[in-house]
Amino acid sequence: MGIYLNPGNEGFLTSVRSKIYVDKTGLIHYTNEVIDTEDKFICVSRPRRFGKSMAAKMLVAYYSCGCDSYELFQGYSAAEERTFYQHLNKYDVLRIDMQLTRSTAINEGRQERLTAYLQQKIIEELQQEYGKHLCGTYHSLANAIQEITKTTGRKFIVIIDEWDCIFREEKENQKLQMEYITFLRSLFKGAGAEECIHLAYLTGILPIKKYGTESALNNFDEYTMVNPKGLADYVGFKEDEVRMLCEKYGMDFQEARYWYDGYLFRKNIHIYNPRSIVQAMLNGEYENYWTQTETYEGLKSYIDLNYDGLKDAITLMIGGEKCEIDAKSFQNDMTSFKSKDDILTLLVHLGYLAYDKYKRKVSIPNEEIREEFIRAVRNGGWEKSINV
Repeated sequence: MGIYLNPGNEGFLTSVRSKIYVDKTGLIHYTNEVIDTEDKFICVSRPRRFGKSMAAKMLVAYYSCGCDSYELFQGYSAAEERTFYQHLNKYDVLRIDMQLTRSTAINEGRQERLTAYLQQKIIEELQQEYGKHLCGTYHSLANAIQEITKTTGRKFIVIIDEWDCIFREEKENQKLQMEYITFLRSLFKGAGAEECIHLAYLTGILPIKKYGTESALNNFDEYTMVNPKGLADYVGFKEDEVRMLCEKYGMDFQEARYWYDGYLFRKNIHIYNPRSIVQAMLNGEYENYWTQTETYEGLKSYIDLNYDGLKDAITLMIGGEKCEIDAKSFQNDMTSFKSKDDILTLLVHLGYLAYDKYKRKVSIPNEEIREEFIRAVRNGGWEKSINV
């Protein structure tokens, strides 16, 4: 069991031991259905505190041959699926937490060579496990796993959490961003990826970076806040799940809706921010918990860019209106803004706005987020243009 190769199940064990754990193991049924198919490349983007990392830890615990998770999943929905035992702890898993990797590289003075540093660390673990099959020196992770597959027949599941942190934390470092994208392409595109990878699962806040109209990794199926598709049930807490928690903790469900509802997906699926619901249940009080995950300064920095029409759009939405946008022009990064629509689309991905893909309109989802907008407006010199 290593840091990157075949980690254990402790991360997911921590989640299920928590006072409140809502069963989202049904996601495993979906990933089992796409293993070794053309749909095996998955990128899931969600705002902070919407359960991305928990899902990644769950998949590691389920697939990694570095642990035994049979007992851990008993009593949850995944264990009832017909394919559950077929894949349980059967695979070599590479787990990469890009946020942690970046922090470690900075501490070791390797930030500018981040992708080389990451590949070196993973290759070292692969050599410990597969030393006799990795003769010579390897600098490319893609080449190393291709060699392992060629000589042993074993393929890999790759799970990358916070895959987009380079684009969020290194906004102006174009060189590092291109090196990182080149690394991801070497790992996931071409014949080598088809031969060496059972499944790739990426999580982040942003969808995959675009260059023009083309995705940098166009073989990935993307599940976003703009279009969650078949994974809508796993974005956050659903309404029936929140209702059950309210009953258990003696909380008013209608007040929960007022504070935290508003993300509405296909088939009338209402989604709530899991972190805020958990905090409200445990504290016995409805209030704004968003400030514990994001600061209003982050929101303010985007609306202060004040592209033509942005102030009017924000004003209308604070008043309860919806605004039409074009979400397709957004380049999926934090710098390539060309219009108010790009800013508003980013705010959808950050969780500040809800998007109705059928009407192509955005709105402020609930009272918790409305309070954040009001704070940003009051501190942005707009107080005379809006009654807050």
